Amino acid sequence: MRLKTFIRSLAPQWLLSLYHFKRSVLAAIIYGFPAKRLIIIGVTGTKGKTTTSAMIWYLLQAAGHKAGLISTAQISIGAETKLNDLKMTMPSPFVLQRLLRRMVKVGCKYAVVETSSEGLAQWRHLGINYDIAVFTNLDPEHLETHGSYENYRAAKGKLFKVLVKSKIKKIPTLAAVIKTSIINIDDRESAYFLQFPVARKIGFTIEGKVVPNLATVYSADIKDVTPHHSSFTVNNKEVFLPVGGNFNIANATAALAVVATLGVPLARAADSLADFSGTPGRLEFVIAKPFSVVVDYAHTPESLEAVYKTLKGTDGRLLAVLGSCGGGRDKAKREVLGRLAGKYADLVFVTNEDPYDEDPHIIIGAVARGARTAGKKDGENLWVNLDRRSAIAQALKVAKPGDTVVITGKGAEQWLCVAGGKKTPWDDRRVVREEFDKLNSETNL
Repeated sequence: MRLKTFIRSLAPQWLLSLYHFKRSVLAAIIYGFPAKRLIIIGVTGTKGKTTTSAMIWYLLQAAGHKAGLISTAQISIGAETKLNDLKMTMPSPFVLQRLLRRMVKVGCKYAVVETSSEGLAQWRHLGINYDIAVFTNLDPEHLETHGSYENYRAAKGKLFKVLVKSKIKKIPTLAAVIKTSIINIDDRESAYFLQFPVARKIGFTIEGKVVPNLATVYSADIKDVTPHHSSFTVNNKEVFLPVGGNFNIANATAALAVVATLGVPLARAADSLADFSGTPGRLEFVIAKPFSVVVDYAHTPESLEAVYKTLKGTDGRLLAVLGSCGGGRDKAKREVLGRLAGKYADLVFVTNEDPYDEDPHIIIGAVARGARTAGKKDGENLWVNLDRRSAIAQALKVAKPGDTVVITGKGAEQWLCVAGGKKTPWDDRRVVREEFDKLNSETNL
């Protein structure tokens, strides 16, 4: 066990909370509270945070507004973009405040901050005066960290408490933004997030839901959805989105609601989405022919099932490569992930995925048990391989023209994390291309 982890296990919770609180305050002071000079859009939820955040940033940039983005997948300061290699959705307070200050220095007026439950629980939001808070959805996750589902929900709710208490900013060249919550009213927890008494409440829906007393509701009417693209209308404005899945329609509707609230004409924003190229590691088609290879970050049962359903409609077989993150987190989901893979995929390849200090054999063993309960048989349509590269290569070797190989759990993450705090440089997309090139040279695909 690492010294840092050991010390943390001994310290009482109140002391850890105080440590995080003071650290966040100090970071904000050192960097001069840069969030005071930015319109801050916070996006929270279990699924869709990263893509929704990326879409908001993209649409603001497309409308001519210089904006920054801090998300699980990427960090952008204006048009300068890089992959997030920090292995954290919401960076440590000093990194977070430094990034916000850089945004101010280069002239950004807006910052989109993907705001995680762990970040909120550890006070990383201190010193960030949010102006708009977006709720995407809520499903059980990180329950070992938070102690219960109710605590997890309350951690997400912190963002809206901050929104209620924060003051309206007066930033030169920008109109003041009324404190606004933008809520997925399709989600079963929408009432919880709508209860926070912010100045303006806006809803978005892809199911035609109606909630009284909202300032506006942005409603998507779905026309066509494929794994590669979708078409729909939002409040009668036509939208073509060059990424697939119903979940991305929900993400896009949320993003449109945000930028429309900030004054971008809805029709203009809707047209801009036609050029959105997607989010790294989110339903990303890495190989197109002779079979498709898709990399996705899906690591919860709900998100994994959504990805499988989106890809299952293709003509060929579905081949699933998956594992489950370790470190004592979300143990209950492991067999569930395996069952879902066993249910939807024709062939299942269970492999390693960031075990941290936990025995990876235990983790992948649980995932494999789940696949077996769904009817998969070892050596016939189920394989267990601890080496992630080898598992990916194995799936590519047995794929036939027209098949789809989907590799989930890590997306565009840049590290593979194992025991003792060791990190190996990694990118599922790069590994796929390397193994595909090897296969191509051997078989002339």
